[in-house]
Amino acid sequence: MDRNNFVGVCGLTLCPRRAAILVLGAAAFAVATSPASYAATQITGAGSTFDYPFFSKAFYEYSAKHPDVTVNYQSIGSGGGIQQFTAQTVDFGASDVPMNAQELSRAPGKVLQIPVTLGGEGIAYNLPGIAKGLHFTRELIADIYLGKITKWNDPAIAKLNPGVKLPDMAITVVHRSDGSGTTYIFTDFLSHVSAEWKQKVGTDKSVSWPAPSSVGGKGNEGVAGLVKQTPGAIGYVELAYLLENNMPYGLVQNKQGKYLYPDIATVAAAAATKPNVSASDFSIVDSDCAQCYPISGYSWVLLYQKPADAQRGKLLKEVMDWLATKAQPIAKTVEYVPLPKNVQQQAQHVVSQMQ
Repeated sequence: MDRNNFVGVCGLTLCPRRAAILVLGAAAFAVATSPASYAATQITGAGSTFDYPFFSKAFYEYSAKHPDVTVNYQSIGSGGGIQQFTAQTVDFGASDVPMNAQELSRAPGKVLQIPVTLGGEGIAYNLPGIAKGLHFTRELIADIYLGKITKWNDPAIAKLNPGVKLPDMAITVVHRSDGSGTTYIFTDFLSHVSAEWKQKVGTDKSVSWPAPSSVGGKGNEGVAGLVKQTPGAIGYVELAYLLENNMPYGLVQNKQGKYLYPDIATVAAAAATKPNVSASDFSIVDSDCAQCYPISGYSWVLLYQKPADAQRGKLLKEVMDWLATKAQPIAKTVEYVPLPKNVQQQAQHVVSQMQ
């Protein structure tokens, strides 16, 4: 990873090493309440924390090539991104799950949704003296999040990890507290592997978490922070945040019985099982192949077909076409997976519909 250009993790929150890369937080939006008040060379977006490491480096590189263009992105979670996009306080939204029919009905114009990157979610934990590499079956993860397994030395965990001295310690289940596409991917995975989870909890950006010991953190950085500071904690965290925080995470058993880490190869294998993706058919969790990491997913950018500001809309179209195609090699440098070529072409076709 190129740590000179990448926006790293500082104090368990992603922060720019070069102030010119992005303007983040509430200050980025204090100067205006609508995109129309921004200069034509400045584009604003908000949403997915899952996307932030990729966006940070990609938009920095775009601005380096186009010094007159700045992209300001606020990493607030998919739910918040959809709300701001719908309210038209930003030019584009980002979400790890496309807008559903109800959300689309609230939008003031026709929405275009394009995949922009691929990533995997690791199962992070904080067990003093135990490093990366604990084994988890799909069913075990579901039972932990259902609250059926509450101690780290439970026989179900010990059986999978012979020789590991597991502590007699309560499991603290960490989840997202905000509306989150990362949560959607994770709960989609749980719904695929556990009929009980599917019936009792289901798949969504926000759910009622059944484990009595559960606590919530805002954003991927919030979950990572809670896990890192809480002995006995477990949580689902996008890979880039795990690596930058140097957190232990487990091997997850896939549908074929293989134990795998999330990485570029295993997430790409999951994506290859669905050659065509769309905003209505996008799930790649629990894919049935030997090298598929089971908690993988696409992330999406949300655009209006007819942006309110035509001049900035033209620039936005150019930036998003670049992001979905020429920017894809950047993904590997920050532990994301470039879109498959055919998906890049699909995304490019959707972007071309902007007017």
